Amino acid sequence: MASQFNRVLQAQRQPGSAIKPLIYAAALDKGYTPASIIVDTPLIYKDTDEEGKKREWKPDNYSNKFYGATTLREALAHSYNVISIKLLKEIGIGYAANYMRKLGIKSDINMDLSMALGTSTVTPLEMGTTYSVFANGGIHISPAYIEKIYDRHGKVLESTDPADFPTGPKQGQELIAPRKNRVMPKETAALITNMLESVVQNGTGWRAKALQRPVAGKTGTTDNLHDAWFVGYIPQLVAVSWVGYDQQRPLGRQETGSKAAAPAWVDFMQQACTSLEKKNFYIPDTIEFHPIDPKTGLLVPEDSQNIRIEMFAPGTAPDTYSIDRQKNQAKDFFRLN
Repeated sequence: MASQFNRVLQAQRQPGSAIKPLIYAAALDKGYTPASIIVDTPLIYKDTDEEGKKREWKPDNYSNKFYGATTLREALAHSYNVISIKLLKEIGIGYAANYMRKLGIKSDINMDLSMALGTSTVTPLEMGTTYSVFANGGIHISPAYIEKIYDRHGKVLESTDPADFPTGPKQGQELIAPRKNRVMPKETAALITNMLESVVQNGTGWRAKALQRPVAGKTGTTDNLHDAWFVGYIPQLVAVSWVGYDQQRPLGRQETGSKAAAPAWVDFMQQACTSLEKKNFYIPDTIEFHPIDPKTGLLVPEDSQNIRIEMFAPGTAPDTYSIDRQKNQAKDFFRLN
């Protein structure tokens, strides 16, 4: 007997690192930039459970390594856990949870720092809805399950497509307009999309490069390998790939989002994109571009070596040059001596 369980709407699963772009987008809206630096170092959190027993939480990166001072762009591309936790702590758990809700997360959210690692359970539809906000330039569009309703004679009674009613709906017909609501500045949507392009070009989402077109996306893997995700999009289409057992158990050794979920996403998108033109993601005219030092996140002259041209929302670019910071640090060192 075929299962009646609708996994898209009903499967409550942990998204792992696929939740991180929501945290990073919340941080961008609070003044952080892709060039902001956070130091990736070991953390230990101690608390006491309800029974009075002391416990420790030592979050780690998947590689079991730490990478020191890192830009948010690099941290998201390589899915560094510790930096995501530090970022969440800086912007505030309550603020991040409210931000996730306005993007489309309706499920319960764990109100602690583990939120940054995707420990709250969500449905695939919720993940697709939130990422569609990025793809839509910051506009949340309510999902529509039914596109058209016909009568027995083939007449369109209801439709989400205005083209079905070229002169307007007649009596007995209705144009169903999806609810649209701007929940994020267009600049933030462009920045997080560009950062998610780096995930594909230089990070854990590398398999999506097989589409040979602009792609943004993020892998997700739960701590016990129960769930593997890849959520990605092109300018015209968002798709979610989730792999897991209904009765939760490990998928197997190294069955990460990159290995288990991304190939299925790529296979689907290669078929779905055949009739869609290759397009670049929209970048608002207000976005600024500046050369920075990837090690410090600060400005550098355009003729410097090892620079990165970084994107910034208006007024958020650093106003300090990396070489000036180094000179000041050297002065402080000699003053101490």
